Amino acid sequence: MASAQALTAAGAALAAAVVAAAPGPQVFRASVDMASFAVTVTDRKGELATGLALDDFEVFEDGRPQRISLFARGDEPEAAPPLHLGLLFDASGSMEEIIGFSRSAAIKFLNTIQEAEDITLVIFDTQVRVARYRQADFARLVERIRQRRPDGQTALYDALGVYLDGAASEDGRHVLVLYTDGGDTSSVMTFHEARDLLRASDVTMYAIGFLSHLSRSSEFEQRLRLRTLAEATGGLAFFPGAADDLAATYATIAAEVRGQYTVGYLPSNAKTDGSWRKVEIRVKRPGAKVRARPGYYAPFRKGT
Repeated sequence: MASAQALTAAGAALAAAVVAAAPGPQVFRASVDMASFAVTVTDRKGELATGLALDDFEVFEDGRPQRISLFARGDEPEAAPPLHLGLLFDASGSMEEIIGFSRSAAIKFLNTIQEAEDITLVIFDTQVRVARYRQADFARLVERIRQRRPDGQTALYDALGVYLDGAASEDGRHVLVLYTDGGDTSSVMTFHEARDLLRASDVTMYAIGFLSHLSRSSEFEQRLRLRTLAEATGGLAFFPGAADDLAATYATIAAEVRGQYTVGYLPSNAKTDGSWRKVEIRVKRPGAKVRARPGYYAPFRKGT
């Protein structure tokens, strides 16, 4: 398994190689030693479990209990960490027939999450183009989405690498929505490298795959890959059967974003060796199911 510093270097190198437009000014984290997780909790019926308190949660790192020192609810944005929203939007040539509806559904979704501090838009085809917008610049964001015409191949994994490189410097909660209609056809980055970068990040990713036009074998492979990428972050993958199902899919994701909890702690293992730490988050309620990323890479400092 790659080390934390190797993954960071790989992401930065990729971003420098493929990005077409650099994002805005970066904000650096106040503390890299806090391990924080976006947590989604559902009940026996699969409904979001809202209204939980700090005492309902337990955290274990490599099997050892940890003391929770950060707790916030997504439905109380004034008390939660700042929310940074990302959209990776496929504008490759195969999107020609559904681009109009796809644009409208994406814009409606982004307008729904008005509590987001900023929105990073990554439009990808053969190239990757990225820009960050504040809520006050929403009209410019809409114009950017509507102007791009479908063309070229699909550099999905490169787009992920570029987004993650920018997100790594932002303090707060990161939610990424990926929309694509097919598999990667032109990235420098491989699927496994993209997966490892997602595992090393604190991003929760929701993948939307509109794959009904693919052959059965290709659709099966792409479903598996998108699920693997999303689940590595504690997110979900959705596969709407028709373009007009996109609005309902985005509404489900919006509800998940608002239903998330943020749980953080200062690890009892103080080693800064860049190693992988397995984390299990539990909720002390019968039937509760937890979704969160399965661990993190410890900070790395030379000489430790």
